[in-house]
Amino acid sequence: MGDRDKAKPVPAPRREGADAGVDAFLSRLAAAPAPGRRAGERGRLIFAMDATASREPSWDTAIQIQAEMFSETAALGGLEVQLAWYRGFGEFRASAWVADSAALVARMTGVRCLAGRTQIGRVLKNAIVEAKRGRVGALVFVGDAMEEDIDALGDLAGRLGLLGVRLFVFHEGRDAAVGRAFEHLARLTGGACCRFDASSAKQLRDLLGAVAVYAAGGRAALEDYGRRKGGEALRLTHQVR
Repeated sequence: MGDRDKAKPVPAPRREGADAGVDAFLSRLAAAPAPGRRAGERGRLIFAMDATASREPSWDTAIQIQAEMFSETAALGGLEVQLAWYRGFGEFRASAWVADSAALVARMTGVRCLAGRTQIGRVLKNAIVEAKRGRVGALVFVGDAMEEDIDALGDLAGRLGLLGVRLFVFHEGRDAAVGRAFEHLARLTGGACCRFDASSAKQLRDLLGAVAVYAAGGRAALEDYGRRKGGEALRLTHQVR
């Protein structure tokens, strides 16, 4: 994509004195109580995607397989999903919460990918706002690039983690610098980062199913899902704090 070709290299997260600071923050995060879920309440998951031009094949794949999130959580009380996405010149959208696959597909099929720069900061800010309104079990972000200030994003990720929202990043591609940045952001929330191949619909289906199960049923449900599915789902389970 043209504008991606001009993008500056992704800076690595700062290391000077960072390890001790991150470890101290993660200790605070572990001590922070997760928001409780009332009986009969559905799990809530924000499904955020990069909808810039290079992402169209993955967007189409996600439309085809998103039903897995709802089917895997039916026995756990169900799931509500908010679709968030960005594209073009500063365009960001977040949908109303939906509780079934057909409603989510209707929203996803109305989106066409357009060239633009990443807006991960707006994804994180939206999740913070939603978490302050009510319980959000997890934030999923699917993307292949990061063109923003890592320290500013890290601050937002930390704030999100303290609200009890785990960030799960599904990184498409093999850009090592982007991968390190995504791992850093996920770690600051106690979440996980997994690389995936857009040509493998099953891989993405299992990852989405795993996070949906976590959002609906918590850590115990995620561990059970990981044991049943194995592969990437099990590796994701091992990352989550």
